[in-house]
Amino acid sequence: MISTENTEKMVALTVFGEFTLADYKEFEDVVNYHIQFEGQVDLLFDLRQMVGFTLDVAWEEIKFSRQHAGDFRRIAVLTEDQWLTWSAWVSQLFVTADVRVFDDEDEARAWLAADEAAEAAQ
Repeated sequence: MISTENTEKMVALTVFGEFTLADYKEFEDVVNYHIQFEGQVDLLFDLRQMVGFTLDVAWEEIKFSRQHAGDFRRIAVLTEDQWLTWSAWVSQLFVTADVRVFDDEDEARAWLAADEAAEAAQ
């Protein structure tokens, strides 16, 4: 099960339990809509309550990342799991975005907001 939050500059995704292909497709729909009407987007993945994911989600994530390689500015990943941290690092191979891993949500949101504030000042 997932929960999404969509603002002008950011899409946030929280995963509860197992991350399924249906969940990922729902996330893709939100991001695709945002990209179509708002342009580049920052992503916040909260994976702290995720207990696992299906293999088809991993494959879909690779395809989606390659398809949207230039559509993301920054990607913040919230997790305390070392495997997910490594996975976030590997995903940098498929996107031009700055990807960082956090264990504190306030820090992750502040990092994303700092980027927005800098752009607004220019």
